Amino acid sequence: MDDTPPPIQHAESGPRGAFFVEQGGRRIAELTYSMAGEDVVVGHTWVDPAHRSASLAARLVDAAADWARHGKRKIVPVCSYVRSVFDRSPQYHDVWKK
Repeated sequence: MDDTPPPIQHAESGPRGAFFVEQGGRRIAELTYSMAGEDVVVGHTWVDPAHRSASLAARLVDAAADWARHGKRKIVPVCSYVRSVFDRSPQYHDVWKK
């Protein structure tokens, strides 16, 4: 059995994008965003109920934060999950646009 976590993928289309995980040809987790100038507005995070114990949502937030840091962007966490992670975790304060 392969315990390697599925890779986080990233897709952009115009001002919108998503970080996501696919398994068996279907999306099992995603974090969606839209751009507002240089800011990244994270609007939604979703994980298939069968995969909620796999820490996929946290990995999606990490991937989005790393991407924001690399591009010198700030994240506006409209999504309640991302907002709660940012509230609890100082490691995201450098990318959080309050």
